[in-house]
Amino acid sequence: MVDPEVKAKLLSYRQSIDNIDAALVHMLAERFRCTKDVGLLKAQYDLPPADPAREEYQIERLRRLANELIWIRISPRSS
Repeated sequence: MVDPEVKAKLLSYRQSIDNIDAALVHMLAERFRCTKDVGLLKAQYDLPPADPAREEYQIERLRRLANELIWIRISPRSS
């Protein structure tokens, strides 16, 4: 038998995870819409399909962001 408080806490975590999953799906759908629009605009104005300088910048920016978030998550919380 699982303690009701533990069961309630588990349910709360699972609801949070479900909400996050739904938000991620919506955000990805919006991102895909934007990238499609970028492709259409580039095609309309005969722009190159790739922008290596932007891609390099974005990769570095996202790596830096991920590293910062990882550092925040593993750092001990101050009281």
